[in-house]
Amino acid sequence: MSRQVFGSLAVIGTLMLGACGVIYTSPDVNPLAGDADSKVRVLEITPESVMVANRSSYQPKELPGIFFATAGGGSTPRGAGATPEPVIDYQNRPSALETRVPPALPDMPYTIGVGDVLLLATPQVGSTVEQLTGLLAASNSRQGYTVQDDGAIAIPNVGRVQVSGMTLEEAESRLFQRLVENQIDPTFSLEVAEFNSKRVSIGGAVSRPVVAPITLTPLYLDEALAAAGGVTAQDLDYASVRIYRDGTIYQIPLRELYSNRSLAKVKLADGDAVFVDTEYELDLAQAYFEERIRLAEYQQDARVAALDELTAEVNIRRNALNDARDNFMTRLELDSVERDYVYLTGEVGTQARYPIPFGKKAMLADALYSNGGVSTRTGNPSEIYVLRGSPDPREFGAITAWQLNGRDASNFLLATRFELRPNDVIFVAEQPVTRWNRVIAQITPSLITTAATVSQ
Repeated sequence: MSRQVFGSLAVIGTLMLGACGVIYTSPDVNPLAGDADSKVRVLEITPESVMVANRSSYQPKELPGIFFATAGGGSTPRGAGATPEPVIDYQNRPSALETRVPPALPDMPYTIGVGDVLLLATPQVGSTVEQLTGLLAASNSRQGYTVQDDGAIAIPNVGRVQVSGMTLEEAESRLFQRLVENQIDPTFSLEVAEFNSKRVSIGGAVSRPVVAPITLTPLYLDEALAAAGGVTAQDLDYASVRIYRDGTIYQIPLRELYSNRSLAKVKLADGDAVFVDTEYELDLAQAYFEERIRLAEYQQDARVAALDELTAEVNIRRNALNDARDNFMTRLELDSVERDYVYLTGEVGTQARYPIPFGKKAMLADALYSNGGVSTRTGNPSEIYVLRGSPDPREFGAITAWQLNGRDASNFLLATRFELRPNDVIFVAEQPVTRWNRVIAQITPSLITTAATVSQ
């Protein structure tokens, strides 16, 4: 290649490099750029300026209420309703009797059941004067909860706690665990205020037929008869106490009951039916026991129906909530939900828009590192800007450029504290050598083409 060609190339290269402003334009933050009305103010991000930037009021958009709602426990399960009227006309007819005593029951602690009312007592919180009100303060800190048909009690801020079939100690342990899980003071005491789950029915020749509850202490035969007002049979020779348990009828002649103390202390079990009869034949006792069985079946069927209804209601609510949430997510994917965005440009991993999360504020570090962070090859870590327009319509063109100097790596901690606002623009400038390399990359093809033309 002749000296004339080299001279020509040198002249051309000089002219092209001199005109690099025309060949390649690089974005930058320039406080002097724009027309006379433009106002760009650059402020360095420091611990003090972060507090100033975060002072502007902003409330993130919240998720719809459907994402916080639960299917709940449904409406209160319906009970069995009014029980049928007795259909037995009790008559008296004497005869001889024999003694058949039911088998002894093992000693077992009381277990909580459906219908029991549990009393939860928690420490009274208040001033000393309030605590000195004595019974009033104690009453205000005690709350009763009924064990519902699904075996759980519903406690505000805790939810449903399964307690059916547990002893008081086991229920206290379960409740203690749930209170701790919900970060609630686990100081409490638990007791059974009303015993409704375990009962014994007493009828026949008594003062007042009654259903007696079984409490923390065992219920014995003499106590059950006393709860019914005592036996009204006059002729002890032909009167007996019949006990129906698990499909078997046991009987104790009334004279034997009065003369043998051990018979009076026969322990009764949940579901036992006690009938004081005054005749030998079992017709009336059998009718009474059949009635109790039918009544128990009626109540059980009503309870099952109520639980099925409750389950169906909860499922309907849950499906409706799921449909509403799915519809919202579909609208979100189709970008038809109003959202707040931050925009990333310049030397970032991915130029994109970053959606501010629902229900929480986003930090500068969240947006940067959710989109690849700052390019370590081409980006200038000392010129990371957050461009924010003025909220005052009278200063429509005013822009504040918050600059993060990432050359000092410790400043990236400030990025985790700098709150973003809707329509912020995060801009990362390029390295000076990156700008030069891009100029060279653009002019090199032109130099090669010119050299080839001149050499011809």
